[in-house]
Amino acid sequence: MKRYVIERDMPSVGSMEREQFRAAAQKSNDVLTRLGTDIQWVQSFVSADKIYCVYLATGEDLIRKHAEMSGFPASKISEIKRIIDPTTADAA
Repeated sequence: MKRYVIERDMPSVGSMEREQFRAAAQKSNDVLTRLGTDIQWVQSFVSADKIYCVYLATGEDLIRKHAEMSGFPASKISEIKRIIDPTTADAA
């Protein structure tokens, strides 16, 4: 599967309550179950007006289908080509 980051424009999302995030995660998980094993949610990062989600999927079409079925926007979808971190400096 390929790794993607999805940028979701969601005004004031950073001020949502815990219960609202819980409900959103449940909705997302329900849709993922219906879509099958070719798509997987890894994690999400919430800022004031956006959510950045990391997904594994066989293709961008599944990311768009999830967004459509769940009602969450997928403002921008980018395939992640490489992951680097501080240990990259030590690689031979």
